[in-house]
Amino acid sequence: MFKGLGGIGDMAKMMKSAQEMQKRMADLQEEMARMEVTGESGAGLVKATASVQGELKALSIDPSIFDPEEKEVVEDLILAAIKDAQSRAQAKMQEEMARIGQEMGLPPGMGFPG
Repeated sequence: MFKGLGGIGDMAKMMKSAQEMQKRMADLQEEMARMEVTGESGAGLVKATASVQGELKALSIDPSIFDPEEKEVVEDLILAAIKDAQSRAQAKMQEEMARIGQEMGLPPGMGFPG
């Protein structure tokens, strides 16, 4: 008698799953805004801290590298630390997206766009 209702039930289930996924993604975005990674260069003489979303939050420079004749070296170390922090932020974001995908039952390698 209600032969076609199975499709409606499946659609409702899909809509609920989509809403759950949307909420998880919003929660993940908030969580990633709070997560931080630190990149470094020069064996830790220069450290750059960034959010997982890539926003630079802090820069720490050991005073021992402030030699006016070494200006270019210092600039290179700062740039390297920032690039390291950005790389770590990207890796952490991909890791978190893969974790959420796995929790939602997506096959490995099929995650969210990052």
